[in-house]
Amino acid sequence: MDTDTDTDTDTSDARTGGPAVLLRRALPADAPALAEVWLRSFAAALPTVRRAHGDEAVRAWFAHLVTGCETWGAFDGERAVGLLVLDGDELEQLYLAPDRRGQGLGDRLVTLAKERRPAGLVLWTFQVNTPAHRFYERHGFTETERTDGTRNEEREPDVRYVWTP
Repeated sequence: MDTDTDTDTDTSDARTGGPAVLLRRALPADAPALAEVWLRSFAAALPTVRRAHGDEAVRAWFAHLVTGCETWGAFDGERAVGLLVLDGDELEQLYLAPDRRGQGLGDRLVTLAKERRPAGLVLWTFQVNTPAHRFYERHGFTETERTDGTRNEEREPDVRYVWTP
C-alpha cells in the first residue's frame, strides 16, 4: 500500500490472474455506492437482525462516515464491492458485497486495518454472526466481552473482539 496516496497498489489477483480489486480511501462521491454494499451485505449476512435505521438513514450515515471517519472502499473497476471504516482504534465497519465473500477481499481489508492501526484494534459483531467470529478469530482477534445487546441500536446480543499485535 502506498501511504502517500492512500491507495493499495496491487495490480493483479493471484487467485484469478485478473485485475485486483483496488482498495483506496473513499471519497464523498463514493458514499452512495458504499451504502449499497452495506445494505446488501447486512441483508444477506444478518437476515434475523432488526436494522435500527431505514435505507435512507443508512445512506445519510455513509455520507457522514466518508467525511468523518477513515473510510476505505474496495472497487472492482467502477463497482464498489467492499468497505472498511476505522474510527480511532475501532474497526467500525467491514462489509463485502455478498458475491465477493470467500475470495480473500475481507482478508485484504482486515490486513489494511491492522496496517493503519498497528497498536491494536477493537470491534463489535453480533453473536448470531458466527462466520464473522470465525473470520476475526482467524485474524488473531480475541473475544473479550459478550453483551445482551442493550447498548446497541439493534438491541441484538453482541461480542467485543480485540486485536493486539
